[in-house]
Amino acid sequence: MDLGLKGKVAIITGSARGLGAATARRLAQEGASVVINDITADRARETTAALRDEGLIAHCVTGDITKAADVQRLVDETLATFGSIHILVNNAGAPRDKYLVKMSEEEWDFVIDVMLKGAFLATRAVMPGMIEQGWGRVINISSRAHFGNPTQVNYSAAKSGLIGMAKALSMEEGKYGITVNCVAPGFMETEMIQALPTYETIKERALAMQPVKRPGSPDDVADAVAFLASERASFISGEVLHVTGGRFG
Repeated sequence: MDLGLKGKVAIITGSARGLGAATARRLAQEGASVVINDITADRARETTAALRDEGLIAHCVTGDITKAADVQRLVDETLATFGSIHILVNNAGAPRDKYLVKMSEEEWDFVIDVMLKGAFLATRAVMPGMIEQGWGRVINISSRAHFGNPTQVNYSAAKSGLIGMAKALSMEEGKYGITVNCVAPGFMETEMIQALPTYETIKERALAMQPVKRPGSPDDVADAVAFLASERASFISGEVLHVTGGRFG
């Protein structure tokens, strides 16, 4: 199935590894030019080089997604390199898990800033160009955690905020040919999760609670993002696509 992404330009934040890297690869395989963006410079360059080695079109712009100046540089360099921006995937994020009574203000701010403020800054920066060209796709990577998880008050709040943001923006920008949606992954076997000392316990609990008895993979999320970015999803906006193996609670 042709997704109509050939010639499109996509920025994927937090894409040096994991879900972001898999999404960048999938979009590039569909013919898009992708921009790898991450605060971890060495890893971002390695991912970009790997994509290029596969014959895909990729460019690297490192920076802090919570800083407006870095975000503007990301957009400016993308435009200078590729001439336009059609797709934004707000993927950057990281947990700081603790029970609320033990959570510091810094741990709250970090999670909210990276995921929610970062998505705000990036979307605000790309939106004028999308409006002018009359076509755009914004896809926020939320999480099944928007239903709530213990020790993740900050994370659940940020992921819920991304959904509210998408629903509001879909109402604002639809008249310009721009759709805004969310993908909400469940348990995914990423490098970050597999590195946790409690990984096996987390995996066992997740599989017990989801109808599809296998872990999710970054490619599962990447496929969902590619669909929502495509012409095949041009009449879908303000939605949340759960990639959870059937688990919702």
